[in-house]
Amino acid sequence: MKKNFLFVLSLAVSTIANAQTTTQEPTNTDSKTSTDSKISFGVKGGYSLSHMKFFDEKYNSKSYFYAGIVVEQPISTKVSVQAEALYTQIGGKQDFPVVDFTDSGVIERGNIQFDYQLTQIQIPVSVKYYFIPNLSASAGMNFGINLSEKVKTEQVVNGATSHDYENVKTLNLFPFLGAEYKIDDNFFVDARYHFNFIKINKGGFDTKIGFLQAGVGYRFK
Repeated sequence: MKKNFLFVLSLAVSTIANAQTTTQEPTNTDSKTSTDSKISFGVKGGYSLSHMKFFDEKYNSKSYFYAGIVVEQPISTKVSVQAEALYTQIGGKQDFPVVDFTDSGVIERGNIQFDYQLTQIQIPVSVKYYFIPNLSASAGMNFGINLSEKVKTEQVVNGATSHDYENVKTLNLFPFLGAEYKIDDNFFVDARYHFNFIKINKGGFDTKIGFLQAGVGYRFK
């Protein structure tokens, strides 16, 4: 897991570094270009809603928060490269009926909910295009590094309420599209959707997760 984390982190850093070296030095007569060409740092956080699918079976959605840091490097007046490091949790929920078999027949005892939890450090890397100075669209790849993979229940199942969620890849890939609006020079709002094109598990079982993230951020000047 450490090797995967270092690889993805170095990829994000090198992407920003390469973008910075390709940025042209502004002239002293254009102060706006000078400001816009500088690399910017910030923080962001918000709401995450994930949807999990096992083959064709769709599980109940799971909500959580995300929070982290963001770095952006313009490479022209219209295009920039952005990298982030976020903490979040994705997954899904599944209800199983509980029944007892008696002499008089089958008696329903309610449901047990299985909560699939992938706690991750996510490193989204994207290219942004500014239609106008305050509004941009983005496309990129989110590298999700699992810190833990758990299945939890409120009731005891097989002697415990928490079990390891096995056969899950340590590194998950989520392509995404998004949009951002700058409220002013510091505050911004953004939203993006991550597509479930790539399965999260090892082997033949086809399990996929797609999720929406929407939130607010602050860039330091």
